[in-house]
Amino acid sequence: MAANILAKRHAPTLARFAASNVLLAFDYDGTLAPIVAKPGKARMRARTRRLLTEVALRYPCVVISGRSRADVARRVDMVPAWLVSGNHGVEPWGQSARYAAQVRKWVRHLDARLAAHQGVDIEDKRYSVAIHYRRSTNKPGAIRAIEDAVRSLKGTRMIAGKQSVSLVPEDAPHKGVALERARRLLGCDTAVYIGDDETDEDAFAAGPPDRLLSIRVGTTAPSRAAYRLKDQRDIDALLERLLRLRRLRRKAAG
Repeated sequence: MAANILAKRHAPTLARFAASNVLLAFDYDGTLAPIVAKPGKARMRARTRRLLTEVALRYPCVVISGRSRADVARRVDMVPAWLVSGNHGVEPWGQSARYAAQVRKWVRHLDARLAAHQGVDIEDKRYSVAIHYRRSTNKPGAIRAIEDAVRSLKGTRMIAGKQSVSLVPEDAPHKGVALERARRLLGCDTAVYIGDDETDEDAFAAGPPDRLLSIRVGTTAPSRAAYRLKDQRDIDALLERLLRLRRLRRKAAG
């Protein structure tokens, strides 16, 4: 299991990245905001929002989410993030009419195949689809039905999430591509990426350990992330640590 980045013995690693020309990149659900039963109700805690705002005034920050770009942008409104990427990295650089048409076909197919399964919700995000089964009272049956429905679709990449399945076009940009594009666009030499599930694994593998500090939130499952946080509430402690490190750097420089 990856080591906890907040452990005292890893303080020098975090300090080294904080002192570099670093980009901070965050997933939203399960990272900046707690996972909730209804995805539309996911919100950052007031303390997280305040800390993220202060951090974003001192570091270039981006949010890379599986939500649509417009959706996640509303949720981080008033936070001075430099960039928001949506649909697992497809937006803003990979949007295309071809992907949108492909997703429309998937949604029609899924609506027809899964309509009889209560508690299974299909979320059309234009460039990707999320199938949520958190509300289902028969989760094994819901999973089997989803797998059967997806099996007949072509050109899909299926990503397992927390009581959800995401479908994206198999040749579309992913979160790792979005992270690297954001890093280059903002002229950063290094990056810190924090995410919480399978949709973030591409970003965890987007650079070598000396250039990318990868942190997965709340998991004991195998991951390409080098470090972890115990659970989602620890995001506040990490933001506080990053804020303190920049304040110390400024004080030392002054």
